Amino acid sequence: MGLFYRIAADIVVAVHLGWILFLIGGAFIGRRVRWVKWTHLAALGYSVLLQAFSWTCPLTYLELWLWNRTPAGSYTGSFIAHYLEKLIYMEIPRGLLLVLTGIVIGISAVIYCKTMPPRS
Repeated sequence: MGLFYRIAADIVVAVHLGWILFLIGGAFIGRRVRWVKWTHLAALGYSVLLQAFSWTCPLTYLELWLWNRTPAGSYTGSFIAHYLEKLIYMEIPRGLLLVLTGIVIGISAVIYCKTMPPRS
């Protein structure tokens, strides 16, 4: 059963990275696909709330919960987790993270505004 939890934790780490990449680049797909646009905008809003209130991402809680159920009961990680976690959990000062989030939101806004049909 420990192998199941380890694999599940690795999958959560990969999904977490995918979520971050979606936040950064989702506007490029969202400008063409309406449901992706609204999902992306909601995701950006949620990420701002996470940062504004210093909440921990639910994926982080799930990952820790899974790792604590492995036989070792430790958060040592596997091959996938080792490399992906370095990308996901970078040590970035909170202020810089807020600035980077603002930049992502600004770029997304420009992308979405450029794809809006002109008003008559």
